[in-house]
Amino acid sequence: MNFEQTMEIYRGMIENGLEACMARESIPLKLREAMAYSLCGGGKRLRPVLALAACDMFEGNLAAALPLSCALEMIHAYSLIHDDLPCMDDDDFRRGKPSSHKAFGEAMAVLAGDALLSYAFETLSDAALLWQPQMPSYLVAVREIARAAGASGMVAGQAADLEGEGSNVSAGRERLRYIHTRKTGAMLRASLMAGAYVGTPSDAEAAALSRFGGLFGLLFQITDDVLDEEGSLLTLGKTPGKDKAAQKLTYPACVGLEESKRMARETAEEALAVLEGFGERAEFLAALTERTLMRKN
Repeated sequence: MNFEQTMEIYRGMIENGLEACMARESIPLKLREAMAYSLCGGGKRLRPVLALAACDMFEGNLAAALPLSCALEMIHAYSLIHDDLPCMDDDDFRRGKPSSHKAFGEAMAVLAGDALLSYAFETLSDAALLWQPQMPSYLVAVREIARAAGASGMVAGQAADLEGEGSNVSAGRERLRYIHTRKTGAMLRASLMAGAYVGTPSDAEAAALSRFGGLFGLLFQITDDVLDEEGSLLTLGKTPGKDKAAQKLTYPACVGLEESKRMARETAEEALAVLEGFGERAEFLAALTERTLMRKN
């Protein structure tokens, strides 16, 4: 299968899995609507796709990896809801429609984010019990996700991002790497590693995949910063130019737009070089890397 066909299969699995999760009638109706608004309202599905692709690479069971993928998307959706709040990044749009707090109010948006984060780990726990023969490796995958999402991962990156607003740009490159390694890169890397652990990677293969995950996360963030400078609401689905207006630390702010683009190309080349060691098994991830370098949203 080619890249587009494989992506369609992965996304179809993910959409069906997320819809099944949101069909649970014990969740109060208004809360369920707010959760589903952000969870099932489109998006790249990048993190769950990475998990399924890594699982496939190491001949894992995709049915066992699907709950991991759904949980990853729940965590991502919760983070976007909270990021958009007025007390955080303060954005009225997400994926081309009103942000959760604009559609449901700030209180319900906070609760929807809280519920999605809790539901993610409930989903992971249920799956670990279901796939008991794989329990040891499954728990390693869950630990990867928990660490990446928490106080030393994504949340740490968000905290540093807020603290860094208005910082001296010339002194900000080290802080910038800290922020993006955690705020964006940690969950992208964890998605790959969690999916891989459902399969059977060797220690050397896991180390190489981890290296690729770090580079892919850096590539994604650099291109994201560039798009915030050059994109539009129509193409991005969110308000462009907000990073500059908030005096956030970004790659264009620290090194300039053209240097940022050069860094993105160099990072993509490094990531592709790491994948060469996996041969044909990494064709999907290689194609995804190339498309990430060229992305417009």
